[in-house]
Amino acid sequence: MNRRISRSWSWSWLTEPAARLSPARRIGAAALGAFLIFAGTSHLSFAREEFRSQVPGWVPLDADAVVLASGVVEIGLGAGLVLLRKRRAPLGLAVALFFLAVFPGNIAQYLDQRPAFGLDSDAARLTRLFFQPLLVMWALWSTGAWREMRRRNKP
Repeated sequence: MNRRISRSWSWSWLTEPAARLSPARRIGAAALGAFLIFAGTSHLSFAREEFRSQVPGWVPLDADAVVLASGVVEIGLGAGLVLLRKRRAPLGLAVALFFLAVFPGNIAQYLDQRPAFGLDSDAARLTRLFFQPLLVMWALWSTGAWREMRRRNKP
């Protein structure tokens, strides 16, 4: 007997208002938003040089332009998390994808042994790499994005 199992993936949760979040998740999302706003602001001002050291040499763009653009994106994502409560699930997915997109910069900093942000040893730079997955999980958990993806895409 030939059984055909069909699973359709739906992205409709990205356009619908998010389910209500617990107080812990709301606080987590707001804190992540504030963290992103601060980090983005630092890209544009006092830590600009430090962030340049994280742009991998293989990126075919000016390092300063990459730092400025990523700072603007961080401020936008952070402001969205703070202000757009009904859109937190899709924003959480966007933040998680952003953290994945900048991860090669952290790897390049480790591989190229570039000091920045007080990470002046290989051990410190390597340890930092393990925090990026935690940021991804924080984004998906605090915004309810992971829950929404699982809940709305069950067969």
